[in-house]
Amino acid sequence: MAWCGAASGVELLPIFGNQRDITMATSEIIPESGPVHPSGGTVYATPYIAPAHGFVGLGERPKKFNEKDFKRWQQKMLFYLTTLNLARFLQEDAPDLGENPDRQTVAVVDAWKHSDFLCKNYILNGLDNALYNVYSPMVNAKALWESLERKYKTEDAGSKKFVVDKFLDFKMVDSKTVISQVQEFQLILHDIHAEGMVLGESFQVAASIEKLPPTWKDFKNYLKHKRKEMKLEDLIVRLRRIIASPRKRPIIIIKKPRQMWSSK
Repeated sequence: MAWCGAASGVELLPIFGNQRDITMATSEIIPESGPVHPSGGTVYATPYIAPAHGFVGLGERPKKFNEKDFKRWQQKMLFYLTTLNLARFLQEDAPDLGENPDRQTVAVVDAWKHSDFLCKNYILNGLDNALYNVYSPMVNAKALWESLERKYKTEDAGSKKFVVDKFLDFKMVDSKTVISQVQEFQLILHDIHAEGMVLGESFQVAASIEKLPPTWKDFKNYLKHKRKEMKLEDLIVRLRRIIASPRKRPIIIIKKPRQMWSSK
């Protein structure tokens, strides 16, 4: 933690806030020459982003990432780091010391490195042991975060393709109940939505109608020519009514193959 010496040089006070706040605060507390510590050295104020320990409870720490559902884990970790005032280190590079830096510049850079170290290790501790060993050599929080994104966002893109393929390949059959298959199709639609792909309800209804089994051909044509838009819930209610009514239920006709008889 960075400390600021009071004017008497006896008590050390922690400095919080951004660089502008620190500059304003230290201009009132520290003379240009800097206060003198009892040991004889000058004490310089350095910026430090204080973790908000009073705001975050231990229960809010994200569960360890085990290569599943990266997007959700990333969002939770980002929120966690934000509550600790450390999220900015996911995008920042270390400040440049420049040539012949003075002590205060060195102290500022050291304080930045300390906060970056905290941010990096919060992320590492959010990985399971196998991933921790892989990513622990990363030089800073930004490099670690970007490396995780490059690997697992690409894999997320692969999972999107998998869900889309399931959607396109899904076909209802006569050997299963229509309602159970509609519910199965709804789960696929839910997976598509979870991957960030938004499908309008009209499209979902049209797709569900198109997926109905072959024996529902007349009903499919009837719905296609209806001008009034229908919600997915309305479609399911109508299907339930049809199934509950034997007179309206489509009849499955099974044709037996002809037997060929030969005279001896």
